[in-house]
Amino acid sequence: MGKHKIKADESNTIGSNIRRLRLNEGIGQTELASRVQLYDVSLTRESLVKIEGGRQHISLEQLKAIREILGCSYEDLLNELPK
Repeated sequence: MGKHKIKADESNTIGSNIRRLRLNEGIGQTELASRVQLYDVSLTRESLVKIEGGRQHISLEQLKAIREILGCSYEDLLNELPK
């Protein structure tokens, strides 16, 4: 099975949610990237910066690992926050 990429939407919902949840947990970008790598999933700090900024797609494997690390649901990562 190939790697699946999740395309970011125009409002960058996933990246914004990762950033918000990461900051709420007090986790830096370098720490989150390192912890994702412990799940045997490739993610550099530079890639995380691009994902949070909406300039790079996130893989399903990366999303799963981030969800586990941040202790949140997929809905927390995928849903837009009410304005």
